[in-house]
Amino acid sequence: MKAIIFDMDGVIIDSEPVHIKLEGELLEELGGRFNAEKHNNLVGTTDHSMWSMFKDKFNLEPTVEEIVDIKRSRFIDNINQVPLVKNFDNLINSLYKAGYPMALASSNNRGAVNAIIEEFKLDKYIEISITGDEVNKGKPNPEIFLTAAEKLNVKPSECLVFEDAYNGVQAAKAANMKCIGLKNPNSGNQDLSDADLVIEDYNELNLGIIKNLFN
Repeated sequence: MKAIIFDMDGVIIDSEPVHIKLEGELLEELGGRFNAEKHNNLVGTTDHSMWSMFKDKFNLEPTVEEIVDIKRSRFIDNINQVPLVKNFDNLINSLYKAGYPMALASSNNRGAVNAIIEEFKLDKYIEISITGDEVNKGKPNPEIFLTAAEKLNVKPSECLVFEDAYNGVQAAKAANMKCIGLKNPNSGNQDLSDADLVIEDYNELNLGIIKNLFN
């Protein structure tokens, strides 16, 4: 193991309840119908692919770009409602002290990622960040993780990914990376069974357990 890559929503920040609330409100404002259970299948995909689907399904009037811009600005306005995932600070501190370079690879947009990095002072830990705006294909395609590995100057097989969503786990495994799945109840009922290890709390981990995944 030479580097760690974190997804953001549901892994670093416990943001899915805020996302789902804002997306549901916006969809209904625009004339669509919100279904929380079906919405869980979209956790981990990009804003653009999700709203493209909603636009086609409900024949929404604004362009996808206009809808995405509204949702993005509302999320940034509500960042003060978003906490760090429980015990994430303990995990990132131990990885930082052990000297591992770390990246953030999020389907969220650059504005939101920068706002979260600033809000929680993560720039001390995170060397690079890649967002959904900066790749051609969103998760479950592995492009975002492969881009992160390239920028960290490590092989994909030397990376460990932390994910909370089915789409993210599939992307990590398609990139030939080890993956720890975090069962975050706020991310919906996600199938993380393809991850190398599934946990419910970061306190279940230590450096020995993490390194063991590479043996």
